[in-house]
Amino acid sequence: MSMDARILVYPMAAMVVLTATVLVALFRSRLSQVRQGSVPAGYFKTYQGEGEADASIQLSRHFANLFEAPVLFYAACLVAMVLGEATTAFLVLAWAYVAIRAVHAYIHTGTNRLNPRIAAYFSSWFVLLSMWGVLVVGR
Repeated sequence: MSMDARILVYPMAAMVVLTATVLVALFRSRLSQVRQGSVPAGYFKTYQGEGEADASIQLSRHFANLFEAPVLFYAACLVAMVLGEATTAFLVLAWAYVAIRAVHAYIHTGTNRLNPRIAAYFSSWFVLLSMWGVLVVGR
C-alpha cells in the first residue's frame, strides 16, 4: 500500500544526521591531535608528512564510506518518492538500512572488529539491493 511519499524524507534525514555525526567526531579527533601536538596543523593542508592517529584515520575512512553506497540509498528513496512506490515495505527497508549503517558506523569507528563490521556492511548491501528490487519489481 502506497503512503505519502514524503515519509521517506525521515530515513534520509537520519542518514544525513549519521554522516554529520561522523564528521563532527572526525573534526574533534583531528582538532585534539593538533592541540596535543601529535599532528602539525599544516599536515591537513596537503596530508603530507607525519600522519594522523589510527582512530582519526578510521573516522576519515568511515566518513568517505558514507558517500559511497549510501548515495544509492538516497537515490532509491528519491526514485520511490517520484514513482509513488513509498510503500510500508519500502519504508521498513529504508529504516533497516539506516539502522544497519548506524551499527556499521559504531563498529567501524569504535572497536573496528572485522567480522561484525563485515556482517553489518554486507547486511546493509542486502537491504539496499532489496530496496532496488522492490522498485524494479514493483513497477
